[in-house]
Amino acid sequence: MTPETPLLLDLQHIRVMRGEKIALDDFSLGIRADEHVAILGPNGCGKSTLIKTITRECYPVVQENSSMSILGQERWDVFELRALLGIVSNDLMLSCTGNAVGRDVVLSGFFSSIRIFPHHTVDPQQQKLADAALAQLGVSHLAEWPVGEMSSGEARRVLIARALVHHPRALLFDEPCNSLDLAAQHSLRQTMSGLANSGIGIVLVTHELADIVPEIQRVVLMSRGEIVADGPKDEMLQVERLSALFGAPVDIARRDGYYHMW
Repeated sequence: MTPETPLLLDLQHIRVMRGEKIALDDFSLGIRADEHVAILGPNGCGKSTLIKTITRECYPVVQENSSMSILGQERWDVFELRALLGIVSNDLMLSCTGNAVGRDVVLSGFFSSIRIFPHHTVDPQQQKLADAALAQLGVSHLAEWPVGEMSSGEARRVLIARALVHHPRALLFDEPCNSLDLAAQHSLRQTMSGLANSGIGIVLVTHELADIVPEIQRVVLMSRGEIVADGPKDEMLQVERLSALFGAPVDIARRDGYYHMW
């Protein structure tokens, strides 16, 4: 990436309200498109608001010296944005249930919907790209399988395929292992590592240390709507820092490039 290439995310001194409450305050964050970054913090720290701000579901308050751009642009057509930044979120997980089959969920990524509706027209190239994305995630066998009958791990892989179908510049993962059993968590983390090694940027938002795959080398710590620390993973994932972040004494262990906290 050249110095002239715009940042994937460039947030400068933004404030975001959720009703009467300040959810993000004087929040500044820059992430390159080729970077692998984890944003770590306890529940209620503003992580969900940050995701919704990035995806244009929430908007910063207009104020002096505040700015927000994605890939160098301050104004976006949301449909174009979603083609460049793939989202794998719990909100989508809850929405993509029922009788929609795997291929249709992946195809829905072209229409920013949760399934294929009668007014959608799917062309052969989109079909080809959807099948390629399912194959990339190793779930081609789920193409005709209803999402409501899949395991949580299978459904999560289909959602990642949906996010990949546009060949986005980066993927944003929101608590990716939430509700998964141990085997599915391990499998999904291997998938995240593979995607990171393929060259796509990874932005992980989580409260679980074990989600931070070895390829992620930068960690941002969030608390009460603010960034409290930002730097190399080994410096951020220290007992003192994380005890203060989560408001309780913690222990940390490291194995095979992964960190675990209890």
